[in-house]
Amino acid sequence: MGFADFFKNFAKEKEKENSKGADSASCWVKCPHCNELMYYKEVIAQNRVCPKCNFHMKVDLQERIAMLCDEGSLVEYDKDLTPTDPIAFVDKKSYEKRVEEGMEKCGRPSSVLAGECRINNVPAQIVIFDFNFMGGSLGSVEGEKIVRAINRAIARKHGLVIVSTSGGARMQESTYSLMQMAKSSAALAKLSAHKLPYISILTDPTLGGVSASFAFLGDIIIAEPGATVGFAGARVIKQTISVDLPEGFQKAEFLLEHGLIDMIAHRKDLKGRVSALLKFLNQHDQNTTLLHL
Repeated sequence: MGFADFFKNFAKEKEKENSKGADSASCWVKCPHCNELMYYKEVIAQNRVCPKCNFHMKVDLQERIAMLCDEGSLVEYDKDLTPTDPIAFVDKKSYEKRVEEGMEKCGRPSSVLAGECRINNVPAQIVIFDFNFMGGSLGSVEGEKIVRAINRAIARKHGLVIVSTSGGARMQESTYSLMQMAKSSAALAKLSAHKLPYISILTDPTLGGVSASFAFLGDIIIAEPGATVGFAGARVIKQTISVDLPEGFQKAEFLLEHGLIDMIAHRKDLKGRVSALLKFLNQHDQNTTLLHL
């Protein structure tokens, strides 16, 4: 199913899930934060945000596209790039098998979708991570897609948006995955030299090598409410430094309070803020107007 078809069929598919009747158990969603039961249509209508406690639930890739991109505007690039197995890595399963399983589950051989779209009619290059593919991990294909998106942004004088949700660098590629941190960071320096904006959006979770590289190199860094953002997990950090950690120290609100991110945006406001920032910060856009956030 194409991206344009997704917008048209999303409500219809949800109706099919409800075909057993209005009181079917599948019609109800339990908030993982406040444990309240809610009718799923109410949750979907609010972009999977709990109407009781404002908890931002996880969304899949297609829902993220629908939230950010103008309907039918997304053109995907480099979708056929496929990872190799440079070190013949095997743990409980071979790396090749894990990639095959991820492709069967997500319909693509990588954790990143890269393309061109319009956001409230503002053209942009966009990269979105899919946590369902190997935990949104960063490998050689993901790094290459990011760099190619940056190069397209420079060629077309577009802003860049990266939506991160990742467990970090992909251990199955060892140093090859770690090199993507440097590779993407160097490409972003070129984008900056061309005075083109980069908006980094941090969602739950953004961890490891992703947070230690391009996720924190945005001209503007936006996080969703309650998103977990950091390098290592809290338990690992505590065991390493043998010090009790502040409560919620890896949550978006803590990071904002300590100046590590620029803003927290509710999901319903995210598209408007991103489009306004892209337009305001792009010096190549002749129609720049006063920024209203």
